[in-house]
Amino acid sequence: MSPSIVTMSSKGQVTIPRTVRDALGLEQGDPLLFEERDGLVVIRKRPRPDPVRDASVGATLTEWEDKLDDEL
Repeated sequence: MSPSIVTMSSKGQVTIPRTVRDALGLEQGDPLLFEERDGLVVIRKRPRPDPVRDASVGATLTEWEDKLDDEL
């Protein structure tokens, strides 16, 4: 993929070029992670939260439900 030049708006917004969106499979609403590394900015697509997985993991976290904790 060849480099693309974009211009930042007064609100700090940029349009991600179609070639980049297509290469990363980006869609409207996808969460993106911006990270600064040695003067460069790395942008990564983050997986969307999975509510079913989150609920199943949350159901296993029972250590905070112990009544003894309330008494300490």
